[in-house]
Amino acid sequence: MSVRITCISKDNGNHENPYVAITSFTWVNESTNATGASSREQIYDWVKDGGYGYVKDVQGNTVRLIAELSPNGNKYVKTNPDNVMSDNLLTLPEC
Repeated sequence: MSVRITCISKDNGNHENPYVAITSFTWVNESTNATGASSREQIYDWVKDGGYGYVKDVQGNTVRLIAELSPNGNKYVKTNPDNVMSDNLLTLPEC
């Protein structure tokens, strides 16, 4: 199963990096049109276990999510670097 991340929810606290500030993701499975919301930790575990999550831009280009651990052990996901200067995940709208 693959899901496209459509928006993110963030809290307003101070964090070691901007990805840890994301508390949840809203997503859609474009094959089935199923939708849902998952916590940052749930998406991390799913991607780490082989799930395919991605962000799509307005031109239809996709960038895959990768699972990372912060130096403090916090689970988060980010996008693979691509030729876009802005961060694909962090520029998504807030849910």
